[in-house]
Formats: sequence, structure tokens, C-alpha cells
Amino acid sequence: MADTWLIVGLGNPGPRYELTRHNVGQLVVDELAGRRGESFKAHKANARVAETWLRPGGPKLILAKPNTFMNVSGGPVVGLAKFYGIDAGHVVVVHDELDIPFDTIKLKVGGGHGGHNGVRDVAKALDTPEFPRVRVGIGRPPGRQDAADWVLDPFGATERKNLPILLGDAADAVEQLVAEGLLATQQKHHAPRV
Repeated sequence: MADTWLIVGLGNPGPRYELTRHNVGQLVVDELAGRRGESFKAHKANARVAETWLRPGGPKLILAKPNTFMNVSGGPVVGLAKFYGIDAGHVVVVHDELDIPFDTIKLKVGGGHGGHNGVRDVAKALDTPEFPRVRVGIGRPPGRQDAADWVLDPFGATERKNLPILLGDAADAVEQLVAEGLLATQQKHHAPRV
């Protein structure tokens, strides 16, 4: 299925983590499903999945949220990739990124994991780091707060006001990546806002 894409939102399972910074990848996948009126169903690969299309007659999208904790996301991702016959170049991983300011989206294919254990585990499971990533900026914690605590905290009040815009921009980036490729999407989303 050459024109099928697996779009994986990384995060942690359960209500405790639902609206935390670490789960922004899953929130983006929720946005993509919501745009299409799709809901998630259990899949044997230990994930929740919604099957849909980019647009009628366009590429097929498998929207997925692993049921595992972030640090062991690779198993469900590789299970889904094998089930749907999707190679790593069409596995788009959407995840939070500490080193990017809040309200900023960056895209890349391959490279290191930047200390992100979810991305590390996916690269290990796929046996390659060469997969597209939509990196959603959550920024660094203020003061001396530990980064591990920061990512597991809910978004602050100011962030929550802007969160719908951020999720919309990230969902737009996923759609453009599938439709137009990495370079065009980077040119749009990496440009300074005016």
C-alpha cells in the first residue's frame, strides 16, 4: 500500500496524562481524527487506530495512539507498520520537543532522538531512525524545574489558550507532509510568523 501513511501520536495512556505536555503528539492525532469525524478503535498491535484518508481519493491515513507508556512506544508502532505494510519512510511520528519553544513546529526525517525516549524506542523498533517526525514545541521548564516533571505536567493557563492553534498547526503540518513532502512543509512551518 504505497500511498498509505501511519501517523503516530506519542504519549502516555490514561486520564492522568491526557492533557500533559508529553501527550501533545496524541492530541495532534486526535485533531486529525476530529477533522474527519473519525473515532479510535482498539487494534491488536496494542494501540488505538482510526483509518481515514487525507482527502477523498487521496492517501490513506492510519492515525494511531499507542496504549503503552511513551518509553516503550516502539512495539505498537512496528506492529502497526507490519500489519499495514508501511515502511519507515511513511511512518510519521508526532511528538513533544523540549528544545523547541512552545507554539512552534519543526519537521525532520532521521537524525538523533535528542534525548526523547519515545523517539529512541521507535527508532530501535523500526531498526532505523529514518522516519519523518513532526516535533511540537513545548519549551523548556522555567527556573530549576526538572524536565521530566515539566513534560508530565498539564499545560499552563496561557498555553491552554493557544493550544488549539498549536494543535491545528501541527495537524496542518502532518497533512502537508503527506500531500507535498518534507521540504515544502519545512519551508512553510519553519518560516518566522508574520
